Amino acid sequence: MTDRLLGSGVGQQATNQAARTLAATRRIVRRPRGDGRIGNYSTDTTDLGAEPSTVAESALLRMLSEDEIKRKLQTWLEASGWEVSVIWGRGPGIDVDAKRNGQRWIIEVKGCGSLNPMRVNYFLSVLGELLQRMDDPDARYSLALPDMKQFPKLWQRLPQLAKSRTTISALFVDPLGKVEEVSAIS
Repeated sequence: MTDRLLGSGVGQQATNQAARTLAATRRIVRRPRGDGRIGNYSTDTTDLGAEPSTVAESALLRMLSEDEIKRKLQTWLEASGWEVSVIWGRGPGIDVDAKRNGQRWIIEVKGCGSLNPMRVNYFLSVLGELLQRMDDPDARYSLALPDMKQFPKLWQRLPQLAKSRTTISALFVDPLGKVEEVSAIS
């Protein structure tokens, strides 16, 4: 499951922690499978016949929806003293507009999507939306995406000149709420 969500070679700790969190909130049940490993099973009776990895994977991906990313960003920003305004769902306007001590931080957000081509479109879409919001010369601008293997790679492929001229940074959010900011100037 970790390989499919985050890429091969990535440690399983984050996935296991997320699965334990899902189990603690009774979204999934963790129990031994036939091969002796721990399986993650949906508590939804419609998923009883589903493979454990598929059930847990879909639960983890739901944790990385656009609104979940916004929730995790709001918590992270407020913990650092930002006053945060969030547009939930697909409402018009700035997704996350944060203010602190006369500073402003404008953040556009996308969730994980379900397919690689969709994620490329999400990346291009969030970038375009952010560029259209760049009307405050004093604001800081970032795009926020799930910390999945494909999104940091897409960020790396964006030309350095584009990043430095726009000063846009990227925020990568993992299922547990850890946020990593990658500066426009690297």
